[in-house]
Amino acid sequence: MMRYNVYSEYLRRRYGEKVYKLPVSLPVTCPNRDGTCGTGGCVFCGEIGAGYENLPASLGVAEQIAANRNHIAPKYKAKKFIPYFQNFSNTYLPPAQLQEYLIQACQDDVVALALATRPDCIHERYLEILAEIKRRYQVDINIELGLQTVNYHSLHKINRGHTLAEFIDAVLRIKRYGLETCAHLILNLPWDNETDVIENAKVLSALTVDQVKLHALYVVKGTMLAEWYESGAIQIIGREEYIERVVTFLEYLHPDIVVQRLIGRAPAESTLFANWQTGWWKIRDKIEQILEAKDTCQGRRCIYLQGRAVQKFL
Repeated sequence: MMRYNVYSEYLRRRYGEKVYKLPVSLPVTCPNRDGTCGTGGCVFCGEIGAGYENLPASLGVAEQIAANRNHIAPKYKAKKFIPYFQNFSNTYLPPAQLQEYLIQACQDDVVALALATRPDCIHERYLEILAEIKRRYQVDINIELGLQTVNYHSLHKINRGHTLAEFIDAVLRIKRYGLETCAHLILNLPWDNETDVIENAKVLSALTVDQVKLHALYVVKGTMLAEWYESGAIQIIGREEYIERVVTFLEYLHPDIVVQRLIGRAPAESTLFANWQTGWWKIRDKIEQILEAKDTCQGRRCIYLQGRAVQKFL
């Protein structure tokens, strides 16, 4: 029995077999780096962004897909794929250019496209293009929005360059075009507590976000966060407390929301701190063990929607 809505099983149910993501890099940056919304980027983001396993953006989209497919397909007997435009803000470019890149990714064995971006990089002109590509090429489209936390004070501290309002606006607009949403969250930001963890789950559930991807905060060398970490200006909670936060988050999260992952990963050579120097799979397994030991599951405490105060009268 799975105690939460596991992404790999969701993909198998939806597409009839295993489906694998193929990372794709585009020659894009971020409006929080080039001065549009800010400079320097988020305090935790390194110079190469989050695409540690990506091929260089100098390669074409089709070339990157082919190379990654050739690596993944024989190893995992994979036949269906999701090109994942992962690094930086992948809707931060002219609409026609985005359209061209996405069309190149719509190949015969592609069942969906995933685009990582920021809430303030969502505009209806882009959504019109995405909806048309979905219709024309019969692919699902999932827009992965970096939120990190619903605590807007913490968003300011990490220099996100947007607030909670922009995230809400982006989700509502994306849904009006029949596209899917995935929210990225960091459950152990130094300024957040368990109340923020619960509110994260509540806001995503109320907005009916389709998927969520959890990260534990890691400290990339050369970042502002690294300076704070080395000087002792911030402290990161322990591994066991992070695990408890994930369990609590899942209990309050609506059971229909798909959980892409419970913790991220980063290469040791690029970080001062990552996942308590523990393999990500060990932390995932421990979370699953605690869910089992507590006999709890995703959605167990999701009782706060649709007029909770008057439900006793119905």
